[in-house]
Amino acid sequence: MSQREPVLHRELFGHIGDTDVHRYVLAWPGGLTVRVLDYGGIVQSLEAPDRDGAPANVVLGFGSLDDYVKNSEPGANRVFFGAVIGRYANRIARGSFTLDDVGYRLPLNDGPNTLHGGPAGFDTRVWSATELREPGSVGVRLDVVSPDGDGGFPGAVAAQVTYRLDRHNRLTITYSATADAPTVLNMTNHTYWNLAGEGSGDVHGQSLMLNAGRFCAVDDTLIPVGDPVPVDASPFDFRLPTAIGARIGASHPQLRVAGGYDHNWVLDSSGASFAAQACDPVSGRLLTMWTTEPGLQFYSGNFLTDDLVGTGGRPYGPGAGFALEAQHFPDSPNRQDFPSTVLRPGDVYHQETVFQLSTAD
Repeated sequence: MSQREPVLHRELFGHIGDTDVHRYVLAWPGGLTVRVLDYGGIVQSLEAPDRDGAPANVVLGFGSLDDYVKNSEPGANRVFFGAVIGRYANRIARGSFTLDDVGYRLPLNDGPNTLHGGPAGFDTRVWSATELREPGSVGVRLDVVSPDGDGGFPGAVAAQVTYRLDRHNRLTITYSATADAPTVLNMTNHTYWNLAGEGSGDVHGQSLMLNAGRFCAVDDTLIPVGDPVPVDASPFDFRLPTAIGARIGASHPQLRVAGGYDHNWVLDSSGASFAAQACDPVSGRLLTMWTTEPGLQFYSGNFLTDDLVGTGGRPYGPGAGFALEAQHFPDSPNRQDFPSTVLRPGDVYHQETVFQLSTAD
């Protein structure tokens, strides 16, 4: 095998009952190494070189399957490290919505609301996996069928998520799904990034730029209220690179209600467009993101706690990582003015998000 050939292999990661859970290793020599679980479609680790070529794992995660499973149990401080989120990413107010004049009730798992598909969303499933060796990339395709009534949602949904890693240090995540009855669907990936290396401290000194001039203000349960508001002259203006922690302690009502940033930004461009860029000034690692989605939930890790111990054996804590979740807007099933998340028979749900790691000069 030549030095430049990519790596793709599968290894046993653990068991859930009688079901084997596997980890898929995707790697390009001299570039990225990504480890993906077929449990929850989780990006467990992602090693990227710094400006001197030294690699470090730059995403938050757990070292064992047991830790992931325990974190999904009732009463846990669920953090969704690296997971595929569905059926509905983000929050649905009061766990209810109406579709085609029929009302639906969902289990509550975030105060009065349903978060990330409820207590047993896509992040808790073992997906079927297929290894992909394609010209210019290696990857893994994950499939799951969510039956009618799963999590309170109508219609059976066949969902597919594909991770592809290429020689340009790009991790592309492609989502597709179909339904046999009208339903709502909003999928994302919930990777937390720390470009200095996971477990190295908080991310407040890392800079962030968001291609968004508006964000969704929220109530005290983090449900959007009113129309999206301009970011001008506020701590929510990341149109130029700004340290994540530069204004996180400002006396702004939206920062106080969320304990920091946990809001949906309305992206300025549509289609497969630039969405965000983050940089760690010490290591020089640069993360650039593109997406087909209309919204981006930026979460600054406000609710992470010291009892979360990561893959490197170090405790995390508030601000240990940030999430950039490409998605449709929170509570869209209850907001006719937001982009629709309705999926009908005969239609195909599709989105694509690309993360590229490089280094700044």
